[in-house]
Amino acid sequence: MSAFEAKLAELGVTLSEAPAPAANYVPFVQVGDLVHVSGQISMDADGMIKGKLGDDMDVEAGAAAARTCAISLLSQVKAACGGDLDRLVRVVKLVGFVNSTADFGDQPKVINGASDFMVEALGDAGRHARSAVSAASLPFGVAVEIEGIFQIK
Repeated sequence: MSAFEAKLAELGVTLSEAPAPAANYVPFVQVGDLVHVSGQISMDADGMIKGKLGDDMDVEAGAAAARTCAISLLSQVKAACGGDLDRLVRVVKLVGFVNSTADFGDQPKVINGASDFMVEALGDAGRHARSAVSAASLPFGVAVEIEGIFQIK
């Protein structure tokens, strides 16, 4: 088990097999030592986490949804690394999309669910640049979608 996966296990997280793409795109593209991971939607063992922040979902639930996106991102990175998550050098950037009402302004607090998880799980390697933006809707009505750029060795 990789050192990163041992830390994830301490947090009660086991990376599942990387989710397959839902349309005509690939889950990740490697360019040099960077892996660009396609947007991962909020999902847990019960299925898609749906909702609209500022309407039927609060910030805490949105942050929990963002955390699930971060876990899926790491599953994709593990796949890109041939199953060896210790090849991960750092999280470079996350871009988070929050399904929210026009007057909702706490997108950063929602995406903190992913950012905080990356730092908790990966330490300094999890610190990253970030964008957190509102979306009028997201695929399937999910609450959050996050894409990422990761450096690997």
